[in-house]
Amino acid sequence: MKHKFDPTILRSYDIRGQFGKTLNTDDAFAIGAGFGEQIKKSSAGHIAVGRDGRLSSPVLAAALIDGLKRAGCHVYDIGIGPTPMLYFADRHLNCDGTIQVTGSHNPPDYNGFKIVRDHQSYFGEDIQNLGEACALGLSLVGAGTSEQISVFDSYIDRLRKNIDFGDFSVVWDTGNGAAGPAVDALVTDISGTHKTLFTDVDGRFPNHHPNPVDPDTLKLLNEQVHSAGAECGIGFDGDGDRIGVIDKTGRQISGDLLTAFLSLDILDRHKGADILFDVKSSSTALDIVRQAGGKPHLWRTGHSHMKKRLRELGAPLAGEMSGHIFIADDFYGFDDALYVACRFLHRLTHMKQKRNEGLADFLDQLPPSFTTPECHIHCPDNEKFTAVERLSQQIGAVMPTEQINLIDGVRLTTASGWCLIRASNTEPALVARAQGENETALDEMIDFLRKQLKAAGISWDGP
Repeated sequence: MKHKFDPTILRSYDIRGQFGKTLNTDDAFAIGAGFGEQIKKSSAGHIAVGRDGRLSSPVLAAALIDGLKRAGCHVYDIGIGPTPMLYFADRHLNCDGTIQVTGSHNPPDYNGFKIVRDHQSYFGEDIQNLGEACALGLSLVGAGTSEQISVFDSYIDRLRKNIDFGDFSVVWDTGNGAAGPAVDALVTDISGTHKTLFTDVDGRFPNHHPNPVDPDTLKLLNEQVHSAGAECGIGFDGDGDRIGVIDKTGRQISGDLLTAFLSLDILDRHKGADILFDVKSSSTALDIVRQAGGKPHLWRTGHSHMKKRLRELGAPLAGEMSGHIFIADDFYGFDDALYVACRFLHRLTHMKQKRNEGLADFLDQLPPSFTTPECHIHCPDNEKFTAVERLSQQIGAVMPTEQINLIDGVRLTTASGWCLIRASNTEPALVARAQGENETALDEMIDFLRKQLKAAGISWDGP
């Protein structure tokens, strides 16, 4: 069998497209057959498959499993659940690979696949090689098998392990995503007062789009936190691997600051540990880690890149602005927003016990922030990486080399702030961000970015 994919769906971190247009069940079958053929060359071919709650996920999962079986694999079908539950199943069932059918935080008509091989992310060249193998032709000589198996209870038990949940009032919002039933189960019979919102899985997402770092999606959570007088609110994306948190006043804690907050607990026990941030992270977050005795590192944005670098460094913690947070301290090092929520409450409990402080106190003690949000500047997919290369050459010609980080786009750091321009790996856009020590310094950074973009032929009015 030969199969060609729409090239737009073979992304850097995963495979993702618009169901019925760029992505269909033939693609799902080919992914299963192609990946299964690769796995069978070096292992028994035991593959776990999970899916989110999107309306297209059942048919895509069925076609995927059929393809895996045709490659001779044995499939563990774990059913609907958050992506991190599948990552857990990978370890719990000692799989050779796993595939989650999920559109993550994309609109309801999108879907895709997140893949793991040998307990590591399958991304970048792996995905491109899979596409090439399918185009050349697959043998489909196998006669595999499948079985339905539940890891749900074991997963919930693992989330709760060694966690002190304290006695807080917390509101949880799963936005009708795949994490809903797991969150309901997680908060049952733990200490504190817990209210859950929109935990019924509904692929239409009727209440709000499940993107926990978009302030617009946190409005309902904010209202419920206020009316309940809760300590905090916790939100999740559509497949439960990204987290968003607000304090009792409705202030949102960004992914980099949440990572820094969690590091304070980890650095108490791992003195001088490496803590990993993505290049969009603020200097405020990095300074918190330094002041606590840790060693902050910047790395490429993207959950697959971060997980790989986490293992290479042997770091106990990594985090992204997007809300992907990875804990290897007493856990597996993958991005599990439910487990991050547990560790967040664990840290909060110890703060309350030791200093009678909460999340709002932590945020109150931060220095004033003069930072832009993530600014997305339209740039076609076939032009965005070339544009970043031009920008790196321009900036390198006028600024000292030691102030420039090219690990992912161009990040310039000066005595008074920093700015970043990089190509998005998930949309036709450039991503810009800047921070200054005061408003004047921030304005200077923004103006510098604007001029550099203009010189590269890209118009940007600023944040």
